[in-house]
Amino acid sequence: MLQYLVFVGTIVLFFGGVLPYIKDTLKGKTKPNKMTWLMWSVAPLIGGMAAFADGVGWAALPVLASGFYPLLVFAASFVNKNSYWKLEKFDYLCGFFSAIALVLWAITKEPVIAIIFAIISDGFAGAPTLIKSWKYPETETVSTYAVSILCIPTGFASIKVWNFSSVAFLSYLTIMNMLFTSVILTKRFIKNNKK
Repeated sequence: MLQYLVFVGTIVLFFGGVLPYIKDTLKGKTKPNKMTWLMWSVAPLIGGMAAFADGVGWAALPVLASGFYPLLVFAASFVNKNSYWKLEKFDYLCGFFSAIALVLWAITKEPVIAIIFAIISDGFAGAPTLIKSWKYPETETVSTYAVSILCIPTGFASIKVWNFSSVAFLSYLTIMNMLFTSVILTKRFIKNNKK
């Protein structure tokens, strides 16, 4: 019965986390880093498919959703000119290393190696947005990351065989969202107390 939590978590993640981010992007309040959100879609989709290929099952659904949902944010970032975030050299450099990690996965075609490189790729993709979140926390929708902390771990309830393939990307995504949430909230707290 617990395995069905993964479906609830994926639905709540969309309506409680992703949809508010897309709405804020369309309003021009949130300014997504296009490189981050594009690469955030690619790496989890690969990691999720690799996990499915390695027999993980429904526990990979939150990982796949973590790839599909950023694709929606990426598309939404082109609608409103006010939601534009200027890419700099560091963004492109992280995108390059993110792409290299994906190429290395394609060369190996081993599920465990694919998951490792997908995590590395996702980390490089997220670095520019993490830095942006610290410098300009008002350009991010913190609820997206906070809701993810609660929803992504629902995948653990669906795990039948506990191994690297079944827990790695779920663990990484949970930790990454905790980091984003704490960075944004900490910086907002600091900014508000300076006034």
